[in-house]
Amino acid sequence: MNGRISILEAKTVTEGFWNDSAMAEKTMSELKELKNRCEPWAELCAEAEDLEVLYELAAEAVDENEAAGIESSLKDISVRFEKQNLLEMMSGEVDRNGCFITVHSGAGGTEACDWTQMLYRMYLRWAERKGFSIEEVDRLEAEGGLKSATCKIEGSCAYGYLKGESGVHRLVRISPFDSNARRHTSFASVYLFPIIDDTIEVEIRPEDLKVDTYRSGGAGGQHVNKTDSAVRFTHLPTGIVVTCQSERSQIMNRSIAMSMLRAKLYEHYRQEKEKENERFHQEKKDIAWGSQIRSYVFQPYTLVKDYRTKAETGNIQAVMDGGIDLFIEEFLRFTWANNTGGSRT
Repeated sequence: MNGRISILEAKTVTEGFWNDSAMAEKTMSELKELKNRCEPWAELCAEAEDLEVLYELAAEAVDENEAAGIESSLKDISVRFEKQNLLEMMSGEVDRNGCFITVHSGAGGTEACDWTQMLYRMYLRWAERKGFSIEEVDRLEAEGGLKSATCKIEGSCAYGYLKGESGVHRLVRISPFDSNARRHTSFASVYLFPIIDDTIEVEIRPEDLKVDTYRSGGAGGQHVNKTDSAVRFTHLPTGIVVTCQSERSQIMNRSIAMSMLRAKLYEHYRQEKEKENERFHQEKKDIAWGSQIRSYVFQPYTLVKDYRTKAETGNIQAVMDGGIDLFIEEFLRFTWANNTGGSRT
């Protein structure tokens, strides 16, 4: 009888679970995420055990051909292990979410705007390589390039991978805009904030919000929006401002702008909470907004160097084409070691 009641109770719970489609979808998504996180480790453990047995058999038979195959398999397992290990380092509340990335030009006029456009393209190319979806949210063009631009990147762990890119990026090169071919230094700021889903509460009171609408910019002619579809939200208590003009519909732009505002407020409150603890504040001050984190030198030599992790490469063209995984991975190891007291290797 008790077994019968248990079956009926289980059936009732199951039916109730599927009646709430939103909750069911969220739960199934979390289950899928956990499955995707655990299964690769189980596969690696099983393959490592099989490889150990093969190694022992090959050692007894002194089979050189078998040894070569084992070495190849070991390298493959090592690469996959390192990839999974990096994912485990992204254990923050929003590390596995997508993100918004904003790039601003610093002082330097045309030179800085050109550098901002180059940097923005670098991140877009990186996201394309990962197979992530990209949606431009806001863009302010200027002579020679971009004054600022914001795009939304959606993909597993996009924020976790890119969060270490926040800061000031410095370019040193012979300026293509200088007739005397002098060397110039330019700066651009990068800011990352996570896409916040409905499971994370961020309170935004209507009375704290100032809403402005205006006409979107365009290339002219049929591309100019003749209605006030662009939206600007100002959060009065914090002074945070977000804009969106990517869609022709004001409703769509409002929705995207609100998503951006929630994300920025989450990051703002997170940083404020960290500052309450002096130890964490001390550890993170070198990677805060406004600090120089990396230099890109085109002349008189080629070098990209990260000042926090000391990672560097001379293949600057590959970096500008989106090859920034070296810096992303070294930053993850660097912060993981600092936060756990462990080794970076």
